[in-house]
Amino acid sequence: MTQREVTDQDNLTWTCVQAYAGLEGKAAQKAAELSETEEGNVTVVCTPSGQAQTVRLQLPSNWLDSVSDDELLQQIGQNR
Repeated sequence: MTQREVTDQDNLTWTCVQAYAGLEGKAAQKAAELSETEEGNVTVVCTPSGQAQTVRLQLPSNWLDSVSDDELLQQIGQNR
C-alpha cells in the first residue's frame, strides 16, 4: 500500500492513502474500478497524527505523482 505523508502549518503530519489500497489481487482491481469517478478521481483518506479528524478527498487517480505536497495540504485544509 503506497501512502504519502505531509506536515501542515500546525505541525500535524497527515498520512494519505487511496481508499481500498490495502486490498490485493482481483478484489483490489475491482474496488479501484468501482471507486473511480467519471472524472477520473479517486477517494483519498488522510489521517492526522494529532486530534483532528480524518479527511476524505477526491483527487486525480494519479494523485501520488501529480499532486504536490502544497496542493495536498491545501485540499486537506479546505476539507477539515
